[in-house]
Amino acid sequence: MVLILEALVEILRRPTVADVAVELAAFVAPLWIAVFAGLLLGWAWRPGWAAGLSGAVKTESAPSLGPHSAAPSMKAVEERRSEKLAVTEEDLQHLFRLVEVTDGGPEWHKMMDKSLPNMRYQAWRRDPETGPPQYRSSTLYEDVTPEIVRDFFWDDEFRIKNGWDDMLLEHTTLEECPTTGTMVVQWVRKFPFFCSNREYIIGRRIWESGRTYYCITKGVPRPAVPRRNKPRRVDLYYSSWCIRAAESRRDGRMTACEVLLFHHEDMGIPWEIAKLGVRQGMWSCVRKIEPGLCAYQLARRSNEPLSRFAFMAQINTKFDADKLRSFETITDLSGNVVEAEKQKNWTSSIPKFLVVGGAVAIACTLDHGLLTKAVIFGVARRFANIGKRL
Repeated sequence: MVLILEALVEILRRPTVADVAVELAAFVAPLWIAVFAGLLLGWAWRPGWAAGLSGAVKTESAPSLGPHSAAPSMKAVEERRSEKLAVTEEDLQHLFRLVEVTDGGPEWHKMMDKSLPNMRYQAWRRDPETGPPQYRSSTLYEDVTPEIVRDFFWDDEFRIKNGWDDMLLEHTTLEECPTTGTMVVQWVRKFPFFCSNREYIIGRRIWESGRTYYCITKGVPRPAVPRRNKPRRVDLYYSSWCIRAAESRRDGRMTACEVLLFHHEDMGIPWEIAKLGVRQGMWSCVRKIEPGLCAYQLARRSNEPLSRFAFMAQINTKFDADKLRSFETITDLSGNVVEAEKQKNWTSSIPKFLVVGGAVAIACTLDHGLLTKAVIFGVARRFANIGKRL
């Protein structure tokens, strides 16, 4: 910072205004190059589906079939059939393999281990060959049952009422099945002023095996729900849990509950920026969950009526985890979860820093793609800390 100030002073000492202007232009040129490079990289790495977000897709409601109406096309029939299967057995098998660490994916690298008196949080990340970074976390909550935790995460009404998920602005139930408990919900989530709010169409369903709950939520296509310019719809979204009883850290009794979470979504920005933001902002977001869970326990103990979401959370599809495990091809993937990831000194590469900085500026200024809360505030805090050190 001292060197920068000295350089500015030297520029301002030039004898003429023209000399000062020329020197200032040369001084800021690298910053403009970084911004331009960020723009090019941002558009080059933009996912293909993002092009469809530039405008709303207009749809018209189909007229009722009269005596002279044509029969629905085969394509329309297939679309309706696929919409009925929002979450399928294949989704259960995929989550089961993630939990068992037998999915054959890349190694999980540990990135965080934090604790509060009633909670312990650990997180891992891995980078697939294609697609955004994937995250795996294990959260241990003391003195709570798996059933309460299951209902808590499913209860959109309480998310807004309590405010523990302060990004959720609106929720609407689009579909529900009283037999399987499958739901399709529409979320609108809040983002900072320089990003438009985001819309999610989420299919979700819960399977149960001996009080272990496999809770699947993922983005699902719903062409019947028109796209809008604002909020922008997020297509690639996956966030699923395995909720099960666990030993307490206090006395070893089975009075705690573990939540294994697997999450990824396409943020529309370079993956390195996403990873930096998540690393810095993850814990501040996660630690808000535990007070919300305590409030939810108190509400249930006071016999407050169940919300529709909590009621649907209790409709689960039973399955035999041991039987499913026996059908899976078990391979030795014990090395798939590694302890710690060495942090890279990214400030040592100035050209990379300039390009990344330009990408951040462009991503924020142009509202390009999805910036999750952890990314937005994490990146901002990291750059602020760098400024303080300078």
